Amino acid sequence: MKNRIITIGREFGSGGRTIGRLVAEKLGIPCYDQELIQKLAEESGFTADYIQNESEDAAHGFWSVGVLNADQPWGYSSNQDRLWSIQNDVITELGEKESCVIVGRCADVILEDKADLLKVFIHADFNKRAQRIVEKYGETEIPTEKRLREKDKRRAMYYQLYTDQKWGAVENYHVILDSGVLGIDKCVEIIASLY
Repeated sequence: MKNRIITIGREFGSGGRTIGRLVAEKLGIPCYDQELIQKLAEESGFTADYIQNESEDAAHGFWSVGVLNADQPWGYSSNQDRLWSIQNDVITELGEKESCVIVGRCADVILEDKADLLKVFIHADFNKRAQRIVEKYGETEIPTEKRLREKDKRRAMYYQLYTDQKWGAVENYHVILDSGVLGIDKCVEIIASLY
C-alpha cells in the first residue's frame, strides 16, 4: 500500500511553507521542508547553506555552466545535477517510508507513481505576498518586487529543467489555493479535510 503524501508547491511569500507545517501538525504526520536540506547536506557533503542557496530555486548560472562543463567528476554535469539526483533519492526514500507533507523540491513529480499524492499549489496576489515577505523576512537592499519576481522565476526554471513541466500550471496539481483570499488557516483546513 502506498503512503499518503501531500506535496506543496508555492509562490514565494504565499505562506506555503507555513501551511505545510500546520497541515502536518493537524494530521499528526511529519513535514519535510528545511529537514530536507539537512538530509541533502548529509548525503551530498555540501553544507546546508550551499544547498539552501543552490538547490530548489537556484539560477545562478549553474545550469549553463553544467551544460558547458560536461566533464565534471561524479558523472554529473554540475553540482546542481548532483544535488537533484540526491534529492530525488531522499524524497523517494521518504515517500516509501511514511505518510508526510513535503514542501517544494519537485516532490509532486518525483513521487508521482510512488505514493498516494495530494498535489497542492499555494499562490497569492502579488501585493499580499510582498507584504508577507517584508513582515516575515524584513526589508533588504533588494526591492521587494524584485525579490518576489526573481525567486518565483528561479523556482519556475528549476521545476521546468528537472521535471519538464510548467511550475504552477493547473494541470500539474489536484488543488490550487489562493492563500491571500482564503487565509492560512482556511487553506490548512481545506488541505487537511481533503487528505
